[in-house]
Amino acid sequence: MKSLFSFFISVLITHSAFSQTFTLKSNSLGGQFTNEFTANAFGCNGGNNSPQLSWANAPADTKSFAITMYDPDAPTGSGFWHWVVVNIPPTVNELKQSAGDAKTSIAPAGSLQSNNDAGFSGYLGPCPPEHDAAHRYIITVYALKTNKLGTTATSSGALTGFMLNQNALAKASLIVYCNR
Repeated sequence: MKSLFSFFISVLITHSAFSQTFTLKSNSLGGQFTNEFTANAFGCNGGNNSPQLSWANAPADTKSFAITMYDPDAPTGSGFWHWVVVNIPPTVNELKQSAGDAKTSIAPAGSLQSNNDAGFSGYLGPCPPEHDAAHRYIITVYALKTNKLGTTATSSGALTGFMLNQNALAKASLIVYCNR
């Protein structure tokens, strides 16, 4: 019995040692947003460039990806959606810097950038109110069990967030801070 127990523990440890965690990283971002990535609106004069993002170790049955950037600290009572990208093909594992500019073709073919809470599609960099404590910006990649999420370019961030959570196989997040 002892050797059978030892065998199962060994298998469990071996499996855990080789299991990979779904991860998100950025070569553009550290712990704080720099001016290159902040908004060029609402009193901010940043570059409004979306950051480079890459992810690894998605579940094998992933059919598409999505990216969101959300500020839960915005003084709106409901947070603020800065960026929503869905229908990213399962063969893609990176968004290049400035892919959030909906007027360019930098975003992956077939992906859809929905409206942010400022009312236009694409990336809107952070611009928290002056003298507020640093805001948290949660950037999340979702591995999804569906090819197309079923949202449109005018779908709200809240509706898209609901659909993402209903179809998520896995998700990974980064938290980046900004204040002014």
